[in-house]
Amino acid sequence: MSLFITFEGGEGCGKSFQAEALHGRLCQEGIPSILTHEPGGTPLGNELCRILKWNENLDITPMAELLLFNASRSQLVDKVIKFNLEQGKVVICDRFTDSTYVYQGYGRGLDKELIRNINDIATQGLRPDLTILLDLPVEMGFARRNNNLQDRFEKVEMTFHERVHQGYLELAAEQPERFLVINANQTKAKIADLIWRKVNELLHLRA
Repeated sequence: MSLFITFEGGEGCGKSFQAEALHGRLCQEGIPSILTHEPGGTPLGNELCRILKWNENLDITPMAELLLFNASRSQLVDKVIKFNLEQGKVVICDRFTDSTYVYQGYGRGLDKELIRNINDIATQGLRPDLTILLDLPVEMGFARRNNNLQDRFEKVEMTFHERVHQGYLELAAEQPERFLVINANQTKAKIADLIWRKVNELLHLRA
């Protein structure tokens, strides 16, 4: 029954809400599952999250950023994701390696093959069974955000986020068997229903 599902998308796309909604639905159906997130999900990861997203006094280079995200990821894979998959649970993760690939690759301009290699080291080759990409135009996503509380990435220029958006679309086009791309400019209920249909289909295939 084990299934590894990740949620991806740009700022304001609603992925965290939908990840929580899916976890709630699985719990209602009596299906063992956990919800985690990146960066974070472990005590070490939470400290790295604070540094990466909220510490504005540090000048973090793109390469250091890449390595810190993957340090958090390595700990999460070892301590949380692999263990729960081995227990036969559905593991839902709000962001995973695809975020690093597009934010540090398309966004920051780091070598994409290098990013893939470092991601693979951190995850020990673990890949999601399903990645749900909530696709939303950048301007619309930022219009949904609380401008009074912006992390380091939300404060980066809009062209950075346009590159990230393009990166997600290209990545999904390269791996259509893994990605479920959903137009995020729909009602939350409609999006949740589309996600559940796909997840339920995979669960029945694994039964």
